Amino acid sequence: MKFVKEDEEERRDYIFQKDKKTVYGARFIAIVLILLIVAVAVTYFTLG
Repeated sequence: MKFVKEDEEERRDYIFQKDKKTVYGARFIAIVLILLIVAVAVTYFTLG
């Protein structure tokens, strides 16, 4: 099983496809996770 499928490959056994939607979604999720981690750290240091 391949993890990332390129646009021009003809496969069915992959987890992510390398296209604009997947790249946008991965960046969005990463930014949200970073913001959540920062919010938890700020809360910990201001209340702790």
